[in-house]
Amino acid sequence: MIYDHTAKTLKLIIASLTNDIFPKYLNIYIHKKDFLQSPIYESKQLIITQVSKNTFQHTSFLHTKDFGVVPGNGLIVRSSNQAIIFDTPVNYESTDELIQWVESTLHCKIVAIIPTHYHPDCLGGLKAFHDKGIPSYAYFKTIELAKKNNFISPQNSFQDSLILKVGDQKITAKFLGEGHTSDNIVGYFPSENVMFGGCLIKEMGAKKGYLQDANISDWSTTVEKVKKEYPQVRIIVPGHGQVGDKKLLDYTIELFKKM
Repeated sequence: MIYDHTAKTLKLIIASLTNDIFPKYLNIYIHKKDFLQSPIYESKQLIITQVSKNTFQHTSFLHTKDFGVVPGNGLIVRSSNQAIIFDTPVNYESTDELIQWVESTLHCKIVAIIPTHYHPDCLGGLKAFHDKGIPSYAYFKTIELAKKNNFISPQNSFQDSLILKVGDQKITAKFLGEGHTSDNIVGYFPSENVMFGGCLIKEMGAKKGYLQDANISDWSTTVEKVKKEYPQVRIIVPGHGQVGDKKLLDYTIELFKKM
C-alpha cells in the first residue's frame, strides 16, 4: 500500500474504496470531530487516535480482492498501567507495532486481546499476541469458526458474556445476537461509557457492506438489544469508519430494517 501522511494521499486512498464500506472515512483525518481528534501515532500500516481519556482507536489496513484497501478499527482500553485490546490489527506486522506502541508509549502491560468476531480484520494479528504470552479471549462460537476456517484461534472462550479487570477498572464483552456474523460481540468500558461495536455497528452514512456471513433478518433486533443493554453509552467505535455516539445504534437499526 502506498501511503504517506499528506491529506492528498489519504484522499486518493479513500477515493479508491467502495462507498458500501467507507463513506466519509476521510473525515477522521481532515476535520476534527466531536469524538475523534488528529491521530497521535501514524505509520504506513497503523494509525492510533485517542477517543477518550483512557481509550484509543487503532486503525490498520486490510488488502482485499473485492474492496481494495479497507481500513479497520479496534479499541485499546487502559487503566493503571494495564491495557486490554479489542480486535487485532489485520496482520502480524501491524499488530507487533501496536503492541510495541502500547508498551512503550502508554507504558501499559497488555493483559488481554479480545477479537469481536472471527474475520481476519479482528484476529489477523492474533499470533503476535500469543507469541508475547498475551492471553486471548473470545465468544465460544468465534473460536469454533476460526478453527473451521483454519485461522489462529483465541485461547479462552466464554458463553454469553465476559468481565475482565484492567488495572482498577473493568471491561465487558457480550454476545447479544447475530448480525454481521453469527458470533459478533460488543465490548464496553463502563467507567467512560465507551463501546466498541465492531462490525455489528455501522458508522453514520455507511451502507450495508459485506453481507456474506450476515444474519440480515436479526441484525436490527440485535442492535436494539445492544441499545437496551447499554443505555449510558456515550461514545461508540464501529468496526469501520468514524466514531460516534448512540446515534450509530439507531442508524444501524434503521439500515437493516429496510432489508
